[in-house]
Amino acid sequence: MPPVNVLSKADRVLELLADQGEMPIAGLIEALEEPRTSVYRLLESMQELGWVEPGARRGQYRLGLKVFRLGAAVAQRFDERQAALPVMERLHEQTGETVFLCVRQGLEAVCIERIDGARVQILELRLGGRLPLHVGGAPRVLLAFAGEALWDEYLFRSPLTTYTSKTLNTPELVRQSLAADVNAGIVISDEDVTPGIASIAAPVFNHTGTVCAALSLAGVSPVLLGDNRQRHESMVREAAAEVSRSLGYSS
Repeated sequence: MPPVNVLSKADRVLELLADQGEMPIAGLIEALEEPRTSVYRLLESMQELGWVEPGARRGQYRLGLKVFRLGAAVAQRFDERQAALPVMERLHEQTGETVFLCVRQGLEAVCIERIDGARVQILELRLGGRLPLHVGGAPRVLLAFAGEALWDEYLFRSPLTTYTSKTLNTPELVRQSLAADVNAGIVISDEDVTPGIASIAAPVFNHTGTVCAALSLAGVSPVLLGDNRQRHESMVREAAAEVSRSLGYSS
């Protein structure tokens, strides 16, 4: 493989392992669409560099500790994460639910911090994972509060991937929802990414008044949006506002 192609394939391996956790060599060969010998050489080189390592089962590969170390170093650079982490920990302690912090990268939301809840730990958005901006609480916050220019760009350029029967998958529905989200000042995501799972999300603003992150609380839909819904909404609003103030935002 040419040098640029090798880098592209290595990047693809990292993305696949980040999404899947562990993958067999056969799965990587199929995904990369390269000869078996080429994929073996690539994995050997990546293993020597610490990017990947053998998985728990024979013939499987997973991300290496070097990726974890570099990822942790990148996460520490985010002012939003440093400001939000103690607030997220308190929200987690008060509710027992999963708490997310996401930022926007292009037309996707990236999770830069996650604290797992006691009830639900297997959720779509992993630490470092991505979601499109039209689904989920935090991603929709990042789209809704960024302004209509981004709405137009997103709806023009991005496929509205459907995850469940409740996913908003037409430009008209997404636009209506975004307008309602801005008016409410909060986003409610109910089973539009994962069946049975809901989230409540609010925007985090920086000192310029620009939305820079989204904080969300996620859990089983009947619990999160049941009798304690108003309490949960209030707690998420207050938590996001506290992080915004620590970043210099003044409403």
